[in-house]
Amino acid sequence: MRLKLTIAYDGLPFGGWQIQPNADTVQERLETALAEIAKEAVRIDGWGRTEAGVHAVGQWAQFDAPEKLTMNPVNWLAALNTKLPASIRVMDCEESASDFHARISALSKTYVYELSTAPILPPDQAGRVWHLPRQLDPVTLRDALALFRGCHDFRAFAANRGNETGETNFSRTISEASVAPLEEGYLLTFTGEGFLYKMVRLITGAAVKSAQGYLRLDDLAALLDQGADLPHGKSPLCAPPDGLTLLEVRYA
Repeated sequence: MRLKLTIAYDGLPFGGWQIQPNADTVQERLETALAEIAKEAVRIDGWGRTEAGVHAVGQWAQFDAPEKLTMNPVNWLAALNTKLPASIRVMDCEESASDFHARISALSKTYVYELSTAPILPPDQAGRVWHLPRQLDPVTLRDALALFRGCHDFRAFAANRGNETGETNFSRTISEASVAPLEEGYLLTFTGEGFLYKMVRLITGAAVKSAQGYLRLDDLAALLDQGADLPHGKSPLCAPPDGLTLLEVRYA
């Protein structure tokens, strides 16, 4: 039986989603919990690899339950949450089609990024927002984000993983890049079919630079759709992971 999970986590204690050497990761914690329940190794696959410090309220993953176990999805939900730290919670568990794959089956993903303009950041928001006490121009922020909508070559807004080749596809389609005011700050929303490594953070950093008056909108626009030699350079700033949350993954 294949089960799909909706997972929420506080990214602060973790080195990201994906298992990696010398880091405590969300995937490793989940697989450890599954192994304790099943008494054997169980592989779990997630939608994508959120980075160190990035949060999630709507990460999706799937695993194949060992046939020897007769547990239903409700049993798995309860068992997993008793084995996981309080910073990770499985919010939902349900049976899926045998060909469902959290990454391959996804149609779109939505991230949100919270900016705080509060003069003093409350302690409970530390690590969960990007604190920018200097005033941002909301109109410029809106106009900057609008530049990213549509299909573009985002190579100037991607960090290198080290496995890029001349065939690497840097084109992505962004259907939403918007800003909404908060009481003391702004909430940015990004929806797309997929995102490159650190792409949302690099877009956010560049948009904030524009809203602070350090980057003209026409210079920002020139960073999009560049050739491999990047004649206009790359995004001038990668926003910290603190304010970034994977909100939702959509499926058919």
